[in-house]
Amino acid sequence: MAAFQRRRDCRGRVLLCFLLAMLGNTGATQIRYSVPEEMEKGSFVGDVAKDLGLQSWELEDRGVRIVTRGKKQHFALNVRSGSLVTADRIDREELCAQSAQCRLNFNVLVEDKVQLFAVEVEIIDINDNVPKFQVEQVEVKISEAAAPGMRFPLPEAFDPDVGMNSLQGYELSPNHHFSLLVQSRADGAKYPELVLERALDREEKPIHHLILTASDGGDPVHSGTVQVRVTVLDVNDNAPVFTQSVYSVSIPENVPRGTVLLTVNASDPDEGVNGEVTYSFRRQDEKKLQIFQVNARTGEITISGDLDYEKSSFYEIEIQAEDGDGFLARAKVLVTVLDLNDNRPEVTITSLFSPVTENSPPGTVIALLNMHDRDSGENSLVTCSLSENLPFKLEKSIDSYHRLVTDRALDREKVSAYNITITAKDQGTPPLSIDTHIFLQVADTNDNPPTFSQASYSAYIEENNVRGASIFAVTACDPDSEENSHVTYSIEEDIFHGAPLSFYFSINSENGILYALSSFDYEQFRDMQLQVTARDSGNPPLSSNVSLTIFILDQNDNSPEILYPALPTDDSTGVELAPRSAEPGYLVTKVVAVDKDSGQNAWLSYRLLKVTEPKLFSVGLHTGEIRTARAFMDKDPLKHNLLVVVSDKGEPPLSATISVTVAVADSIPEILSDLSSQEASDLEDSSLTLYLVIAVASVSSLFFAFIIVLLALKIWRWRASQFLDSGSDHLGRVPASQFMGIDGVQAFLQTYSHEVSLTTDSRKSHLIFPQPNYADTLLSQHSCEKTKPLLVPEDSRCSVHDPPLAPVSSYSHVFFSCFFTI
Repeated sequence: MAAFQRRRDCRGRVLLCFLLAMLGNTGATQIRYSVPEEMEKGSFVGDVAKDLGLQSWELEDRGVRIVTRGKKQHFALNVRSGSLVTADRIDREELCAQSAQCRLNFNVLVEDKVQLFAVEVEIIDINDNVPKFQVEQVEVKISEAAAPGMRFPLPEAFDPDVGMNSLQGYELSPNHHFSLLVQSRADGAKYPELVLERALDREEKPIHHLILTASDGGDPVHSGTVQVRVTVLDVNDNAPVFTQSVYSVSIPENVPRGTVLLTVNASDPDEGVNGEVTYSFRRQDEKKLQIFQVNARTGEITISGDLDYEKSSFYEIEIQAEDGDGFLARAKVLVTVLDLNDNRPEVTITSLFSPVTENSPPGTVIALLNMHDRDSGENSLVTCSLSENLPFKLEKSIDSYHRLVTDRALDREKVSAYNITITAKDQGTPPLSIDTHIFLQVADTNDNPPTFSQASYSAYIEENNVRGASIFAVTACDPDSEENSHVTYSIEEDIFHGAPLSFYFSINSENGILYALSSFDYEQFRDMQLQVTARDSGNPPLSSNVSLTIFILDQNDNSPEILYPALPTDDSTGVELAPRSAEPGYLVTKVVAVDKDSGQNAWLSYRLLKVTEPKLFSVGLHTGEIRTARAFMDKDPLKHNLLVVVSDKGEPPLSATISVTVAVADSIPEILSDLSSQEASDLEDSSLTLYLVIAVASVSSLFFAFIIVLLALKIWRWRASQFLDSGSDHLGRVPASQFMGIDGVQAFLQTYSHEVSLTTDSRKSHLIFPQPNYADTLLSQHSCEKTKPLLVPEDSRCSVHDPPLAPVSSYSHVFFSCFFTI
């Protein structure tokens, strides 16, 4: 009560008490409360917030909580009101048995400052237990020869309460033969004895029924009763006597059940039934009866339960000996339980701060630990140690508390978590130890920028790529964790060929996949360079850059382009001439082509796809030169259509074709006549060609009619000249029409010997007058090779002065023009 009064006085000086508590590191300053037992759960015990000098709302913010050594927690903190309340119903008798004082000790931890405050709560006894006898009825046997004044022991009642609430006295029901004597032992316990006041007469009344009442001093008073049955016996003048009034024995706590503790002995000098002694316990609670047993015949006391020094280190047992007539003798058995080192140390993690940031300074508190051993003496002394090579150490705090703190800087990227083993060992023989494991995670701080696996990257993409296709992926690793390791990617803006890089590329910010937004052309540009930035999501964010070079790969997307022979705009086909006397390997012409692609895609090869006469012509595989493969024969056609295909080496290969017409002739007339017949035959299937043929036939008919008339006229004039000049014999043998015909053809050839471009399409023709072709060369060679003049001077003069020759030349021009058109 004095401590309780001091606590109440201290409440008036809250600040002074708080300062005293803060100044002490050993836990000597305590906060004391008192509370009656059996209070409802949540009952008010004390204002902890006020006694700690805190406001009620600060308890939760500062992490104020109750810590115990692993025992049942009987109190709780109400963080809203700042008060200490009961966590359950508290039974003082269960916690402290019959101890005069019952105090519960625990600590209050202010977690943000890692400060402990000792709290002591005294449990005040209330009268919640009734005095109780072990039996409901007891029999006392008294000899009728017993003299008045003899005393007989009666059963004792047991009340687990203490103080005034405990057993205070006994009362006996009114009768004429007995009175009650209440005596006290050295420990203050009271026991009743039945006193014979008047002599008994068995024949008068063999049995007496009495009621013994035990009462406590509580308010209200509680009482218990037992029926006492007094049986009057015949004379037995000796009571049993123990060899010792007090038996003492010490026994280790780990003895097995069935072990003999000791054997008591009481003797009775009487004979027969009066001398037979039986043994039994008296005034024993149920717990002791579960641990010890006595053999009623031999007095042998054995262990029937488990002895535990930590639960009880001492037992006091009362044993009685009774003879056949009911005479009793009493003795005490004092059992001392010896402590053995049978309990391992207990380590309670009172507070754990996990995870801890990797940038925490040395000395940062990781955990608050309580070391406790339920043994006593040296068996309860505990030392603790840590695993080697760990960046932590243990520091002694108040009482049996230790703090686990950092000893040096941490690096999550090297070690992300620690499995800390704390070994607690007592000093018993042999020593016992226990390992406690603390799994500590190291929280990440953003101290590492993302890093690329290479200093620079190169990527390759084929031209004509699909827009939106992925072409490359960059990956940056950040050894940090969670948000600090979450990397996003971006492309630094720059201008390339007049457009920003975002016009050409985009990058997935999450996975670093690069996408092409444009279709590239190798012929425009062949490479481009960009900077990729990897940035984490830490605070502040860290980043790094890497250079990425994109190389455009050529694709076979351009067909070969034929430069020669050039394709006319009207789709006509040029004619190449080859003399009949051409030897094998004669160069007829050369197909010239180029390819805008590069490398293998620009390697060109030439081959004949279609020819009129197989094995007559060949084309150089890489030169494109068209040469004769053999000499011309008479049966070979004069006109050859060659379809030359030019292919590249791409995949797939692309090609272009050119149609080359080769005319085989030594002179233009042969070419014209042969080509006209061939062209006419080729156009029979076309209606337009039919119309043209009809038109040409009509014109030809008119022309031939005109020739016939002209020949007739010439013949008439020739005959007339014969009559005039009969002496010209050398001219007489040559018809005039022959001279005139050759003269007309020669004049035509000299006048209209131009480059002729013919096409297989009968509806089109192409005449290019400014440039002579091979026909001129052939015609010139042919004319130069003549040894005889085709016309005599006379015929020349006649042809010049003869008026009909002009229309002949004109009509010849019309004829050949129409023929060329065909």
